[in-house]
Amino acid sequence: MNAVRALRWLVASCGAAGLAACSLVPAYERPPLAVAERFPTTVADQAGAPAAADLDWRQVFTDARQQRLIELALRNNRDLRIAVLNVEQARARWQIQHASLWPTVNAGIGGNRQALANGNSVTTYSAGLLTSAFELDFFGRLRALSDAAQAQAVAAADGRRAAQIALIGSVASLHLSLLADDELLKLTRETVDTRAESLRLVQLRFDHGTASELDLRLSQSAVASARAALAVAQRARALDENLLVLLVGAPLPADLPAGAATLAQMPAFPVLPVGLPSAVLQRRPDVMASEQQLIAANFSIGAARAAYYPTVSITASAGRVASEFSGLFGSGGSWGWSAAPQALLTLFDSGRNRASNRLAEANRDAALAQYDKTVQTAFREVADALAGRDTLGEQALQLQASSEAAAASLRLVDLRYRNGVASGLDLLDAQRSLFAAQQQALQARLAQAQNQVVLYKVLGGGWSEATATSQAR
Repeated sequence: MNAVRALRWLVASCGAAGLAACSLVPAYERPPLAVAERFPTTVADQAGAPAAADLDWRQVFTDARQQRLIELALRNNRDLRIAVLNVEQARARWQIQHASLWPTVNAGIGGNRQALANGNSVTTYSAGLLTSAFELDFFGRLRALSDAAQAQAVAAADGRRAAQIALIGSVASLHLSLLADDELLKLTRETVDTRAESLRLVQLRFDHGTASELDLRLSQSAVASARAALAVAQRARALDENLLVLLVGAPLPADLPAGAATLAQMPAFPVLPVGLPSAVLQRRPDVMASEQQLIAANFSIGAARAAYYPTVSITASAGRVASEFSGLFGSGGSWGWSAAPQALLTLFDSGRNRASNRLAEANRDAALAQYDKTVQTAFREVADALAGRDTLGEQALQLQASSEAAAASLRLVDLRYRNGVASGLDLLDAQRSLFAAQQQALQARLAQAQNQVVLYKVLGGGWSEATATSQAR
């Protein structure tokens, strides 16, 4: 009974501090967003349109081939699989830390032989249940550590969501790049054929003495330049396909749906309302993950503060005791129990606890700075995508008009050249101008299409529980 009285005394002496245990963790308030109140844009939101974060990616990317590629990536991508496993690891760490709130009960059997002063010895055997050094969490240290681990697990889950959103956006953008690569290859091959035909005509005129050697060399240079551009386009297409295979996580299957053949044939992209930063940014998983890291650091301060207070633990056992081993499970034994409470208060630790508390507070301040940076980065990404939405359409339209004008100019110069009015240099300049204008127009169309993908991604679109796949299998 003395052990019971001692335990009651410890509980009574620590009760008041135990009631204030939660106060050791600083009160958490979500930091204000360190950005402007509105996004810079010249396009008004469409009333009633669903937010990007509420749209499943299949509602946005409706091209059959694009959808199939995204599905394969969600199933096989290794980065996403690592992100899923990171979630499992974080959850396991939380469960391990949470288990410290409860006693570990062991079943054991043992014997003890003790020599007496008169030369005799006493042997006792025991069997029962034992709890060793179970910490009574009066000051919330273990609870704070458990809550911090839980916040880390939530942050890992948000990180997995961010990884999936990034993967979907990357695959969709790369699919658009491949369409543009194919268009550029077709355009470059046509340019090679056109310049090769021009070279044939110049060679014929040179052989008959009606064209100069300068015209011949210029035409030869133009053909070589076009063929070099074809090699560059072929390499770019191969590199994009290699990157797509990496993102998909497996060789591209032969039964992929046909899908759109050109950028112009891609299905229309839905109109995405932007809303206010306070509503948009706080739904982005990277911002949510950063906030969970801040919450975890806040709980760690409570755990560090609890180290200033006594650590209360108890070792207890209950079972049967007998002088003969056979009596443990028969009538020769007796039931017994023991309890050994203990309270330890650190008097001198060379400043370890104080330094630990400063470290926890510094980690919290660093997590706060990281949260602000994540918010500001997210704001800039949305603002950049909106700037693209406001201007890329006009740029693509004007560059297409420039390409059409360059094509008309080439037809006129070619006619003049065939009639001996224009020089070979005029024809070469017209051909180069047309090829450059066509390339610029194609790149503008690609940038406009990819910007729509980026806008969907930076607004938090691309995740839903229905599309979550088990990557850890």
